[in-house]
Amino acid sequence: MGRLAGKIALISGTGAGIGRAAAEIFAAEGATVFGCDINPEADAETVASVEKAGGVMKSLAPVDLSTPEGARTWIDAAVGAFGGLDILYNNASALRNGPFATMPAEDWYFTVRNELDVPYFCTQAAWPHLIARGGGVVLNVASVAAVRGAPFMPMVPHGAAKGGVLAMSRHLCAAGAPHGIRVNTISPGMTRTAATAPFLDDPDGPREHLEKRIPAGRIGRPEDIARVAAFLCSDEASFVNGADLMVDGGDSAMAG
Repeated sequence: MGRLAGKIALISGTGAGIGRAAAEIFAAEGATVFGCDINPEADAETVASVEKAGGVMKSLAPVDLSTPEGARTWIDAAVGAFGGLDILYNNASALRNGPFATMPAEDWYFTVRNELDVPYFCTQAAWPHLIARGGGVVLNVASVAAVRGAPFMPMVPHGAAKGGVLAMSRHLCAAGAPHGIRVNTISPGMTRTAATAPFLDDPDGPREHLEKRIPAGRIGRPEDIARVAAFLCSDEASFVNGADLMVDGGDSAMAG
């Protein structure tokens, strides 16, 4: 019996990276997984991987979660497929970074829409189903960028949006308490994914500096984040509520 046995877990952004790792790990821990992504081909690969390992997963792709209608479409599809939900892991996001002084307004709107609106609308759509279930877990993704600046890259929209996720999650913790709904955040540090690989592999980039300052001595991997997410969504974490857990190899504990 895995730590998520009997749980129905909704995970957004399961087509690649941390979302794919989470789908595989949650399923291996016994959860029934319902995913989604904007890329149907990539998402189908994740479903096939989970099923090949003996897990249970369905998914909806493509879907745009940045609107109330898109979020409800995903949540309703999951409830229709599995009869309810116990876990909502708001993993999906997209961002645009760049120099603050010259950043187009659309890049700001794009980042806030895809990093703050998405978890807001998905949680709002899932909320009545979690209440009907008698409680459950919402796990939102913040970032170390929500609590400190990043001298190696300008990321004002990203930091601001993820700071909003932190604040929203704490208020959701209060709103969910009477219904038995726990709400936490997980804050990854720099993690190697398809999106970050070009930045990390740039010979003129800051990877060597980052690795030297991280006590763990390396950049994060998707499974590093997904394993912690599985714990936070399990009954083993039943007394963890309103918390933000840094998963960054110790980077945020270092000065300078």
